[in-house]
Amino acid sequence: MAMIASLPKSGLAARLRRSPRWQMFWGSPLTVISVGWLLFVLAVALIGPHFVADEANLQNIALRFFKPFTLNKGFEFVLGADSLGRPILLQLIMGAQTSMLIAVFAVGTSALLGYAIGLVAGYFGGWLDNILLRLADILHTVPSLLLALVVLFVLQPSVLNLIIVLGITRTPVYLRTARAQTLEIRERMFVEVARAIGASHWRIITRDIAPLVFPTIRTLAMLEVATVILAAASLTFLGIGLQRPDVDWGMMVADGRAYLKTAWFVTVFPGVVIVLTALAANIFSNWLRAVEDPTQSALFVRKPRRRRTAA
Repeated sequence: MAMIASLPKSGLAARLRRSPRWQMFWGSPLTVISVGWLLFVLAVALIGPHFVADEANLQNIALRFFKPFTLNKGFEFVLGADSLGRPILLQLIMGAQTSMLIAVFAVGTSALLGYAIGLVAGYFGGWLDNILLRLADILHTVPSLLLALVVLFVLQPSVLNLIIVLGITRTPVYLRTARAQTLEIRERMFVEVARAIGASHWRIITRDIAPLVFPTIRTLAMLEVATVILAAASLTFLGIGLQRPDVDWGMMVADGRAYLKTAWFVTVFPGVVIVLTALAANIFSNWLRAVEDPTQSALFVRKPRRRRTAA
């Protein structure tokens, strides 16, 4: 019985509480709030549309521009209604699914491509590095939003095309970062030792170099989530992004811009959600970067209080 009672003290929960990163996380209230908001948005995006899809797209002209902050028409109209009488709260839930789907897959696509290409280009160098770097320069020279506008104007606007366009246009960011770090890491002593004992290039890249580059790519990907959300919203706002029946937060802002003076809430509420999500992603990415930096991580660790001894 004594052994069983002592298990929680040496278990996973106890080790987690003593973890420096866990202390750094709880030592930053803004990070805790940001992660909570991001998890909430993800949960809403995954679960919400399955229950409100029909009600969200139901039009009722009698409730056109229904005022927010009242429960007279039910909780779904607590944030008001748009120009066609659709509840804004349910539209935000539907838009969360589309916006987060685009952000996650576009960032994942660009991060994987840039990560892999940057590792190969930085490790081997030579003509392969020059070709890949020139291609990245071409993509990086043309503004990503302008390139996305041109491509989506030619192609049919859809969620898949938006993911592909944003994923490709953001790839050079990861490529350059991964390549720069690989160029520095490949000259270290442990890489030379791995070559000397006959390790293959594939093993050196995947086992020795890639794990050291990954934390930077992870932090950059979290920062890019905010950029992609804003880019997707901007494209939809300009009329080149998604089209109905698909809906995202940018489309909601675009739908309400003509009624900003008479029905401000149609534009303001989705705009606030975009800002909060982008801000939360930025704060969390800054925390991830600080965790990897020893000079900054010490600021997050809670120092134990000294007990006062009786005189």
